[in-house]
Amino acid sequence: MTDDLCSQYSITCGPEADKLRNSIMDIAGVSEIFKALSDETRTRILYLISQRELCVCDLAFLLDMTLPAVSHHLRFLRAMRLVKARKEGKNVFYSLDDNHVLALIEQAKEHYIERT
Repeated sequence: MTDDLCSQYSITCGPEADKLRNSIMDIAGVSEIFKALSDETRTRILYLISQRELCVCDLAFLLDMTLPAVSHHLRFLRAMRLVKARKEGKNVFYSLDDNHVLALIEQAKEHYIERT
């Protein structure tokens, strides 16, 4: 017998059920952020550009990837509004759109370190 199963069907949150069900709307779209962060390459890109503004060539060099592969990830991150681009001559430099995503990465990193 496992402890995580109900031994009988009995709702315990009855009076709060509507409030709890409605609270789910507070996190609408949050899973999209975690989908973006679930890819190791995208997380690495975000972490690198959190340290300084970098162009696609820089990122490809640092990550040992092709330019098209890096560009593909950056397009996704831009669509998610996690990164912003600034054009300077023929180069496009990328930086974090805001520091919220860095806070998520840092917190996940701390959690990972605590578990190991």
